[in-house]
Amino acid sequence: MSDRARLAEMIAEARDVVVFTGAGISTESGIPDFRSPGGVWSRMSPIYFQDFVRSEEKRREAWTRTISGRAGWTGREPNAGHRAVARLVEQGKVSVVITQNVDDLHRVSGVPPEQIIELHGNATYASCLECGLRHELEELKGPFLERGVIPACRNCGGIVKTATISFGQSMPEEPMQRAQEATLACDLFLVLGSSLVVYPAAGFPIMAKRHGARLAIVNREPTEQDMLADLVLHDEIGPVMSQIVKVN
Repeated sequence: MSDRARLAEMIAEARDVVVFTGAGISTESGIPDFRSPGGVWSRMSPIYFQDFVRSEEKRREAWTRTISGRAGWTGREPNAGHRAVARLVEQGKVSVVITQNVDDLHRVSGVPPEQIIELHGNATYASCLECGLRHELEELKGPFLERGVIPACRNCGGIVKTATISFGQSMPEEPMQRAQEATLACDLFLVLGSSLVVYPAAGFPIMAKRHGARLAIVNREPTEQDMLADLVLHDEIGPVMSQIVKVN
């Protein structure tokens, strides 16, 4: 039996699948990953959360990146991998999608927002660091480009930042709690496109395995958790998942 056939069998046999996605599922949509040569951090250094809060200069630099789209995190379309995951959610096979990605492509592909757990936030909108009010990027773009106005909250005047989790910023408690609960409840934990090096997020596959779930990993490159997995495919996610789930 081929590895793809084995993965299809594991999914069919599972009662509750949790899908965990990283940058590798979105590189097939043309979104760069972070750490590889040519990735985001090879082209520009990350701006740490404390520096963003402390320094107007750093906030201006961060917003220049966001408004210009230099990071390339947004504006792409879901690929076959995203569509396959959405189909599995629609079929009731996948209970939740835990993602390290900030590109919003799982929602765009059709996964209901309440079944997506974004561990590292979302780059398609902004929020106030003081009161939490959501701000749409399109509303902030004009004043920044035309008059150089660094976004501030229209409600309380607080600092506004894209709704992503930056280096040095605390992980959000509610998504982490939801992810843990889903991980402990599943009987198949399916990793798609994560190098599994960024913690605490990378701890969830280990948690699932220790709690009795089967673990499958689909990633182009080997990961440190391959030895723990019941099945590993070093392959492209779109072709693998679209063959299994029968999507274009």
